[in-house]
Formats: sequence, structure tokens, C-alpha cells
Amino acid sequence: QVQLVESGGGLVQPGGSLRISCAASNIDSIDTMGWYRQGPGKQRELVVVITSATSGGRTNYADSVKGRFAISEDNAKNTVYLQMNDLKPEDTAVYYCYARDRTLADYWGQGTQVTVSS
Repeated sequence: QVQLVESGGGLVQPGGSLRISCAASNIDSIDTMGWYRQGPGKQRELVVVITSATSGGRTNYADSVKGRFAISEDNAKNTVYLQMNDLKPEDTAVYYCYARDRTLADYWGQGTQVTVSS
């Protein structure tokens, strides 16, 4: 079992930056990890995922966030971060941490609200 706990959401002005975090338990069992988001009235969509080194170590960003968002990991803290720069109103969403373990089971965090508004 994997548990994911997000933190760091909030209100930010357009053009601003924010970093959200996801603390994971049982991280050694995780093969893929990343972030999805769901905006008002929209379906949940991929933001970025990263696969483990044994699975190729690939990072896949949504086109809408390339060059603005960056995923990073702190293995000592079992934590994944999403650094979001040059935020736009259309980035407003609930951001969900996601993980898939080596049995292909999917896990989701509870979500953290990010609001971009002046």
C-alpha cells in the first residue's frame, strides 16, 4: 500500500510561483509518480509523471506546462515536488499526487487547491 499526502497549495497571482509537495509512504514499491489536476468543470488531466530508473527514468510533461513546471524528488524525504512558475489563471485546479506501484495499482492523494487570481 502507498499513501500520498499533498501540501503547499494556495492562492497566487498570475505570473507568480508556487511549490507543492507530495510525501509518499512505501516509496520503494513505486514505479511511476507524478501530478494530475482537475480544474473547475474539467476532467482530471496529466500534469507530469516520472518513471523510476528501472523503468527508463522518463519524465512526461503536459504541453500546457512545459517550460513552466518542474518535477523533482527528494528520496531522503520520500517526497516529490512540483515547482510551478509563471502561473496562469488556467492553472487553477485541484492538484493530485499520483503513484503507480510495481503491481500496476494506482494511488491518489487527497488533492491540494491551487488558485491563480489577481
